[in-house]
Amino acid sequence: MSKLKFAIAGCGVISKTHATAISTLSSDAELIAVCDIVEDRAKKLAQDFGIKKIYTDYEKMLLDPEIDVVSICTPSGVHSDMAVLAADSKKHVIVEKPMDITLSKADRIIEAQNRNNVVISIISQHRYSDCMQLLKRLANEGKFGNIVLATSYTKWYRSQEYYDSGSWRGTWSLDGGGALMNQSIHYIDMIQWIVGKVVEVYAYCVTRAHKRIEVEDGAVAAVKFENGAIGEIVGTTSAYPGFETRLEIFGEKGSATAVNTRLESLYFKDGSEKEYLEIYKKEEDGPVGASSAAIKEEGHVRQYRDVINAIKTGTKPLIPAEEGRHPVEIILAIYLSSLTGKPVKLPLESDEEVLKEIEKIKGKGF
Repeated sequence: MSKLKFAIAGCGVISKTHATAISTLSSDAELIAVCDIVEDRAKKLAQDFGIKKIYTDYEKMLLDPEIDVVSICTPSGVHSDMAVLAADSKKHVIVEKPMDITLSKADRIIEAQNRNNVVISIISQHRYSDCMQLLKRLANEGKFGNIVLATSYTKWYRSQEYYDSGSWRGTWSLDGGGALMNQSIHYIDMIQWIVGKVVEVYAYCVTRAHKRIEVEDGAVAAVKFENGAIGEIVGTTSAYPGFETRLEIFGEKGSATAVNTRLESLYFKDGSEKEYLEIYKKEEDGPVGASSAAIKEEGHVRQYRDVINAIKTGTKPLIPAEEGRHPVEIILAIYLSSLTGKPVKLPLESDEEVLKEIEKIKGKGF
């Protein structure tokens, strides 16, 4: 198969990361089109990457027979509609996180993937880091023994100007949530991928540091995992000036901590950590959470490479559409727990109850 031809829909901040990832893989991929309802944004991205095809009409772009893969970088609440249209046009799809903001919309993407036999992958670039790959492997091999406690901390900062920069930011209808749905989702995905399925949450969410937003800027959730472990998920966009993300795993046979996808510490009672530390502690730090523009491209490059391989070989990528659903479900359960003041069990039968509760606080914040 020759080079796959890519198009990017949505030319905001994160689109440059996607364009750079595609350009890095120039032997297998080529960015040939960009699309945005604001023509100047599309023109700017096209100019920066030497793209000739510029669209402001998404459906018209999907008629282009040259395009093999569409990368969706638009506001979260329209991801499903756009992904389904692309899949039904027989395009493969890469969707920025979250895959969408409700379970019913997430399920539409999964159904479109299966119905059209196309590859749809949801961005969760940290899964591809050497550190997270190692922790997943160690957990699968039972190196930690029975995991007792696991924690996910995302203490980032977003200014008031960030939320004011787009009318969709901080809204339930298009952002779908705040510090959890849009920032902490990365490490929420990591904790459930490495430690195991989350089966119950009890949570508090607050809106304390930002004005004119409907969503949380701070959240704390106690979680239970299917394997018996317990844990904590903490997320905020109010930790000035922005601090590291952390993942911690504590088990009967050993412990590990990761900071910004770098292995910070690893200990096993049998002393076997030495064989891993020299290799994995050398991985470069990821960004401190002060700005989405600071996100490094390497994780995206690795995910794009995986998706390209899946398309060419007819296999599934590491993160197909159904995998992107898990963190969204956990976050919705956290919202429901905070809004009702009760523990919530997973899997959720539907998102109907949480959407009703969210409707009550629209325009107010938590």
